[in-house]
Amino acid sequence: MISFSKQKNFTLKDIDAGHHKVTYKGVPAIKCPFDYVLYQMIITEIKPDLIIEIGTNKGGSSLYLADLLELNNNGELHTIDLPDTKENELLLSHHRVKLFKEGFGGYDTSNLKNFKKIVVIEDGSHMYEDVLATMEKFAPFVTPGSYMIVEDGIVTELGLEKQFHGGPQKAIRDFISKSKVFDIDRKWCDFFGTNATFNVNGYLKKIS
Repeated sequence: MISFSKQKNFTLKDIDAGHHKVTYKGVPAIKCPFDYVLYQMIITEIKPDLIIEIGTNKGGSSLYLADLLELNNNGELHTIDLPDTKENELLLSHHRVKLFKEGFGGYDTSNLKNFKKIVVIEDGSHMYEDVLATMEKFAPFVTPGSYMIVEDGIVTELGLEKQFHGGPQKAIRDFISKSKVFDIDRKWCDFFGTNATFNVNGYLKKIS
């Protein structure tokens, strides 16, 4: 018989280990379930006609986002990664997905000119320099009232900030300190409790 009194409470490292095993339709997704819930709520609320995702990896998260767009019966996903990325066939065959493989720096922003509601999700290398450069590149294209979501600021709480040169949280702090049109939206960051998300302080709403 299991002795419940002797079971240990889970830790943040336990959750991190689990999130690396998360799949969607059998495709590795590497996403915190809390953030999965928040994403579907945001996409239902905003109803974007374009989601820009920086960081495809195997494509489970991309596939999930594309299916959310399908539920809205509208929109495209532009998912951006590097040339050597090996995506799943399910993602490649999804009619709402366009794949770009020249990194965030090689993405041509003229692709954005015909869209009216744009959400940006930064989930690339998590290196401070890359995160900040991505934010600065795509921030002008986020629609007022919509979001730029910066993923995996949790690396700070996991004690990994140094290896990412300060990581996403430092990039967010520096970006917000200069921005007059973005605010950290506590509605989503604190939805399950104060920063109970892997995207710590990472739900940035464009206010004007």
